[in-house]
Amino acid sequence: MTDGLQSLFTPASVAVVGASDDPAKWGHWLALRALRGEHRRAVHLVNHRAETVLGRPVLRSLRELSEPVELVVVSVPEPALDATVDDALAAGARAIVAISAGTTGTGREAELAARVRAGGARLVGPNCLGLFDAEAELELVSNDLPPGSVGLISQSGNLALELGAMAAGAGLGFSRFVSIGNQADVSAAELVTAMAAHPGTRAIALYIEDFRDGRAFARAAARAVDGGTPVALLTVPRVGATTRAIRSHTGAMASDAAAVGAACAAAGIEPVRSPRELIDVVAALVRCRPLRGPRVGVMGDGGGHGIIAAALAAEAGLDVPELTETTQARLRAPLPPAASVANPVDLAGGGEADLGNFVHVAGTLAASGEVDAVLLTGYFGGYAEYGEALAARELATAHALARLPAETEVALVAHTMFPAGAAADALRADGVPVYGAVEHAAEALRRLARAGRHTGSIPALPAAAAPITDSGYVAARALLAAAGIPFAAQATVSSAAQARRAADRIGYPVVLKALGRLHKSDAGGVALGLADAGALTAALEAMTHRLGAKTFSVEAQADTAAGVELLIGSRRDHRFGPLALVALGGVHAEILDDTAVALAPVDVAEAEAMIGRLRAAPLLTGARGRPCLDRAAAAHALAALSRVAAAHPEIAELEINPLLVAPEGVLGLDARIVIE
Repeated sequence: MTDGLQSLFTPASVAVVGASDDPAKWGHWLALRALRGEHRRAVHLVNHRAETVLGRPVLRSLRELSEPVELVVVSVPEPALDATVDDALAAGARAIVAISAGTTGTGREAELAARVRAGGARLVGPNCLGLFDAEAELELVSNDLPPGSVGLISQSGNLALELGAMAAGAGLGFSRFVSIGNQADVSAAELVTAMAAHPGTRAIALYIEDFRDGRAFARAAARAVDGGTPVALLTVPRVGATTRAIRSHTGAMASDAAAVGAACAAAGIEPVRSPRELIDVVAALVRCRPLRGPRVGVMGDGGGHGIIAAALAAEAGLDVPELTETTQARLRAPLPPAASVANPVDLAGGGEADLGNFVHVAGTLAASGEVDAVLLTGYFGGYAEYGEALAARELATAHALARLPAETEVALVAHTMFPAGAAADALRADGVPVYGAVEHAAEALRRLARAGRHTGSIPALPAAAAPITDSGYVAARALLAAAGIPFAAQATVSSAAQARRAADRIGYPVVLKALGRLHKSDAGGVALGLADAGALTAALEAMTHRLGAKTFSVEAQADTAAGVELLIGSRRDHRFGPLALVALGGVHAEILDDTAVALAPVDVAEAEAMIGRLRAAPLLTGARGRPCLDRAAAAHALAALSRVAAAHPEIAELEINPLLVAPEGVLGLDARIVIE
């Protein structure tokens, strides 16, 4: 287990500091539940004012203990936290859970955490809800939580309680739960590693607000996923000051949300947007193997549900293939003449006639070799309303359906109009994900199909190169050109005469850019297609007068008619490190918002895959009679830029916009660098 965390989950002894008889206080809730595990470990209650708590004698201080205590949970007013932690360390604590709010300021919390680590212990919190281990019967939380096989890590205590209620409703529960609070010491990344190594944990669910070291978190999650423990993440992207500080197109487009998305894609994490979706996705991940492919057979006793389910599955990127004549014939045999068997399969009253037809259809689909999953949708689960005999047969049918995935290795996911019924409960208990909304069932299948295709990895960061200090336009071009990215010929000038001499060397037509402007085009600091010395002089004089520009760049005018302009760039995220981005480029890059983002550095294969994810990707492959463009050269340029950004921690933002992708090769037409 991750260093020092064993004492959090399987301690030989526990002390609750702040234990109370007042049912409105944390100390009461914690003491009450801690005592439930007293047959597994020694439990000490500490209250410096009371004689007894919950009818038991209490200690006035941890210093009164006659033997070491392994885990201490602290629920005291904030001013008493530091002294209580010192007492816990003196009492031999190997782990401390600080329910109390932290000492004021992150610096003070860091000092507290350092003191705990120096004392040979680990600290959870401060400002947390506590922890729970079902197998160890360790309940150091304010509320009851359902036991199960999901590891839960949450930065919000109340959200964790809501997730507990939702999990119980879905027939799920928690193997372990840790409320990480302010993460002064123990981090989400460490807990992911610990839970992935826990035999009783089959999936990990997280709500995280602050990732701290995002790369470490992503690496821990990737190891968990690769080891067979799926991970689902709920988080909320930061807004406000984070976005206001951005100074490039890349910075605006490689947002906090994009950074989290890139980390999830690389690690194989399933990102979700709400607590409900977190439980829905985890239910599928716990109960089903990843799909072998995207093919889905849809079945139900009624046409409307099947048609809608098939449409939603297709919309989710799944295949709903037409079944072969052989399979259709097998399906049709016991069903009414009105049944539709092409996919979706409509039993057309065949379920009412014989509930065994559900098993026949699902089993035939699963054994056909033509689908990777079966989606059962509609009325199944409601036949029990028609009497005890049908209720018993429906329950037996549910158990028979639930056996099919193990027998065929084809997943079964159910949507029912009666998600709280006995048949639905039986399916869940036997390992079938059940949903009360068909769109949630389709989404679960999409996640399972994606989990089966994950091949990502967390790229290693290179050794830091010598820092750069010049953030000017010319320096940005030179830095990227040295990495192997070609740029148009250029000269820096400060007068009309110098500009004319440079243009004579470069060859007309030329482009004139006013230097010292971050967004030159927006300010009118770029003049294109200057065909002669007169046009060049007029443009330079106009920029001097209008913008006060003192230096300029004269560049060769590229022929863009046969090419496509991309934006390639990088932004350093404060949690996940450098990101690589590619987008449809030009002055409208942010408006078009056609982007792909990944953790940097990326290799050429990943860069090409990113380009392929753009909606504009067909423009590079000869769409509508246009020439096929050099996508490989674009991928090499993106990979090279990402390596530069990853090797320079001082670079906050770096981009080429546009990068002209031509039939042969690429050409950088503008560059920007922002130093941290």
